Amino acid sequence: MHVRLRFSPLVFLALIGLASASAHALEVRVDAPAELKPMLEQYLETARAARLGEDVTEDELLRLQQTSLETAHELLATEGYFSPQITSAIEGAGSEQFVRYTVVAGPRTVIDAVKIRFEGAIAGDGPAEAGQARLAQRNTRLRERIQANFSLKPGMPFRQADWNVAKGTALRPLLLNVYPAARLASSEAKVDPATQRATLSLVIDSGPAFFYGPVQISGNERYPDTVITALNPTVPGEPYRQVQLQDFQQALDVSGYFTQVVVQVDPDPALAAAVPIQVSVVERKEKQVSFGVGYSTDTGARVQATYLHRDIFDAGVRLKLGLKLETGENSGLAELAWPRSARGYENRTAVSYVQKDIEGQVTETWKTGVSRNRKRDRIDATLALQYVFENQTVGQTVSAQNRALSLGYAWTHRTDGRAFYPVRGHITHLQAGVASDALLSDTSFVRLYGRHTEFFRLGARQRLILRGELGAVLADHRQGIPSDFLFRAGGENSVRGYQYQSLGLDVPGGVEPVRNLATASVEYNYFFTPTWGAAVFVDAGDAADSVDELDPVVGVGVGARYKSPIGPINVDLAYGKETGDVLLQFQLGVAF
Repeated sequence: MHVRLRFSPLVFLALIGLASASAHALEVRVDAPAELKPMLEQYLETARAARLGEDVTEDELLRLQQTSLETAHELLATEGYFSPQITSAIEGAGSEQFVRYTVVAGPRTVIDAVKIRFEGAIAGDGPAEAGQARLAQRNTRLRERIQANFSLKPGMPFRQADWNVAKGTALRPLLLNVYPAARLASSEAKVDPATQRATLSLVIDSGPAFFYGPVQISGNERYPDTVITALNPTVPGEPYRQVQLQDFQQALDVSGYFTQVVVQVDPDPALAAAVPIQVSVVERKEKQVSFGVGYSTDTGARVQATYLHRDIFDAGVRLKLGLKLETGENSGLAELAWPRSARGYENRTAVSYVQKDIEGQVTETWKTGVSRNRKRDRIDATLALQYVFENQTVGQTVSAQNRALSLGYAWTHRTDGRAFYPVRGHITHLQAGVASDALLSDTSFVRLYGRHTEFFRLGARQRLILRGELGAVLADHRQGIPSDFLFRAGGENSVRGYQYQSLGLDVPGGVEPVRNLATASVEYNYFFTPTWGAAVFVDAGDAADSVDELDPVVGVGVGARYKSPIGPINVDLAYGKETGDVLLQFQLGVAF
């Protein structure tokens, strides 16, 4: 079996002199084992010339043929074939002339033994270093880990590419932990052609152990250095770990003060005893004004403006002032946020005013409070103390003033990678809060809430989304409890096919929020292109004053999905089986 590679250039005629030989278009055929043929067709000099469509003279063809024979032996050696039989012949004549290569690979060399030897501080060599004694156990674990995880084992086929990868992989644990100056002192693959066995030898020189020194900052002129140093997870004198520098850089990236951050050390062995941590930053502007417009079928048209000052009090404290005007909701916010600490904590204090007119319920709500947020890996947690005062009117039946001083805790765990359109992973959000009528609250209550969304990849273009939501307010009654602590359902992110927050306790002229909530959703997406897709979904849920009164309603529908550069755009056409209504529901927004 053979593969015929034919490349026909433009044909032309010319006189080239009596001393020149005739030139012909080049054609190459390779007969070789299937796993080797693509490599030979790619890299043999004759095959490359054929792909370029070159005309070659007889002398040039003979030179290319011989060079390609040598290259073929070298290529097969990289795959572990050190005694192949390779023949080459020029066959045919004139326009039918071609070069044929016939390859009998022979036995493949296998790995007989692997020998890894360590030098440098990890082996106890070199001058004594401060702190080296406490690294003894870690050094033992690192050596054992490198030897146990070495990817090439006795009995495996030898390939040069695998050997190169294995050497780099063996070095990586040292570069990441304690030894950023580690290097390969030597490596050898000794092949015995008679037995087709290879002995692999590797010498790894760890160099000295590196310990943290001071932080050296460049590029920070506008903000106090404490904005940076407060996020430093390292301790001077502790062993170097690259993951800590990555965490440091990520924390600075999301701090809000800088557009660009680089955190690194210089792996100079002379600096190992106290290596400086070099932090280079590009600052954001101290003051920023932003605007946004949008539309949602839940709350109508939206216009918003935000002012941000990143260095109030010359201490990196951020002041945020926000104003948002919507058809069904208007709000204003003033917030102070302190720089986040190395342990991930950020403290905030805020005051806000919110006016809503949704499904017959009109509320004016003042909030003020303090909170402490911590972000670590995939977990975001907030502890908040908040005072809420509310004027509430519902239809023609309820007019009340409600107040509560609540202590609340919110916890979010996500494994979706924070993608615009996640295809795997989950987002879990839990809340718990408590208030007492003995402390600035009209009614004692305990509030519990949970929401879980799971994403499943069903194929290259498909995903399945499952969502569940439960909420409960444990109290003797709901009178005196501000509506922000109670529940209603319906709308784009709840039960589609029903108006926003239309599911609750129906009263003349409106819908009251209640103490219990339960919703669920199943959605299937299929993307026809990388950016455009379609969805089908079924939602169900209800909100009621008691669990026994929950009577889930169902919404079904179809939708369009667009992965825009600014974020996902979802447009849904949903049918509410309880009401018989067909609703178009979506959210759009642009910031500038």
